[in-house]
Amino acid sequence: MKIRSYPLTSSVQILIIMGVSGSGKTTIGTLLARDLGWTFYEGDKFHSQKNIAKMARGVPLTDEDREPWLHALRQLIEKLLDTSEHAVISCSALKQAYRDVLAAHCPRVQFVYLKGTDSLIRERLLKRKMHFMNETLLMSQLHDLEEPGDALTLDPALPPLSLIAQIKKKMKL
Repeated sequence: MKIRSYPLTSSVQILIIMGVSGSGKTTIGTLLARDLGWTFYEGDKFHSQKNIAKMARGVPLTDEDREPWLHALRQLIEKLLDTSEHAVISCSALKQAYRDVLAAHCPRVQFVYLKGTDSLIRERLLKRKMHFMNETLLMSQLHDLEEPGDALTLDPALPPLSLIAQIKKKMKL
């Protein structure tokens, strides 16, 4: 798939809320999108049934497993950029190579990294019900995680509304 580049010609912005499972991507993404009047897209919904079943069995995804998922998200991003829509997307975006696919060096696509402690994340995952991603896969995600140097990094232990306020202030939204 060829990745197009987009010049910075409008105020359109896509925020990708990233981090390991249990960091609060969906909660923060949903609240932020609602506050801004933007559309929220849950990145997990772009996984294939095969990937979801694999993760539900406690089997970590490989780069090859994730490739179609990342390209599906990239297609969404291109559609949003083409139609000048604002959006918030939740996506683990664990590796720099994944973030490169998603953003394609487009300055209108920015990342917010929810960096939680292992204990906070484990606690949250243990409380989850009816989600394919569970605490058994946390170690593989932490192993794969390449922390971004260019993302807004926030502590997901803070109250959600505080995080929303920080994102809006620091991203000038």
